[in-house]
Amino acid sequence: MPLTSVRVLDLTRLLPGPYCTMILADFGAEVIKVEEPGTGDYARAFEPKVDGSSSMFHSLNRNKKSICLDLKSDEGRNAFLELAKQADVVVESFRPGVMKRLGLDYEKLKNVNEKIIYCAITGYGQTGPYRDRAGHDINYIGYSGLLDLMGERGGKPVVPAAQIADLGGGAWPAAVGILLALFEREKSGKGQFIDISMMDGVISWLQTALPGFLSHRLQPRRGEQMLSGGLACYEVYETKDGRWLAVGALEPKFWAQFCRKIGKESLIDKLYAPAEKQDEMKQEIQKTIQQKTLEEWMDIFAGTDACVSPVLTLEEMVENPHVKERGMIQELEAGKYVANPIKLSETPAAIRTPAPQLGEHTEEILP
Repeated sequence: MPLTSVRVLDLTRLLPGPYCTMILADFGAEVIKVEEPGTGDYARAFEPKVDGSSSMFHSLNRNKKSICLDLKSDEGRNAFLELAKQADVVVESFRPGVMKRLGLDYEKLKNVNEKIIYCAITGYGQTGPYRDRAGHDINYIGYSGLLDLMGERGGKPVVPAAQIADLGGGAWPAAVGILLALFEREKSGKGQFIDISMMDGVISWLQTALPGFLSHRLQPRRGEQMLSGGLACYEVYETKDGRWLAVGALEPKFWAQFCRKIGKESLIDKLYAPAEKQDEMKQEIQKTIQQKTLEEWMDIFAGTDACVSPVLTLEEMVENPHVKERGMIQELEAGKYVANPIKLSETPAAIRTPAPQLGEHTEEILP
């Protein structure tokens, strides 16, 4: 596996950091989860639980080891410094300044290991007036401008069901940054500091809205963008049985197929009609979609390139044949897991061990 020679000291908790280090662990890195004695990662306590820890914790922390260290004690700090001498990467998600107060910040670790790669994942980054503020995903997407754009026209902003800032703005950039730093170290022999701000990460996601604002001061409005409710061709419609049909017929060829299949050929040349007409088209299409069940519509669209799909429940998704073929839900002796989405042909990810018990590897790892 590509990362089998990499040792990671993981001080993170909850979601962003553990997801980042999960990616590394799935590809062979030795990830040592450094946890507070007694409590450990707060995610262990979430419901529902598997073997005493939350199912979310088990998913995020497979392939890892756990040791307990009290970093507020001299003994704990000294033990961590000894581990850092032989480590490649440190990942932490404390607020800026916490590790410095503990005497374990990047400068301190660099003194004992100049090759160390230190990744700090925070809500607002290591600099700026918000650096010391507390926050969660909803706050980061709120400050970024994304939350203001989410939801239906005239309605309130809608909180997303997946944590966009935590995962897309934090975990993924952190994993990429670590891999880039490891690659650079192969040439220079030196480590470096990686400053990941979840708010920064979300701002970088606004590629369909922000460039137009920056170049022409065009202020997008909630529910009116091309890909967030502004067009009839990119919308969710309710079926006769109370289910939902997702339509993404953005291109003329897909839109034409869609219109023909629902018997609305008159709408083909109105794909990019003005907003008022889009609302009328949505109402007309909704009346038509309401006449058949989701299954009936999927039969009608079977084999048709129209970018039409059902809105599946989680129960349906895990049984979906495509999801099964892609191996995204893996059933092992220790239980079912959400698989790694990165598919490498020669060195694939693997779930080798279940999540560790709190402090399970303390005696094995510490002298």
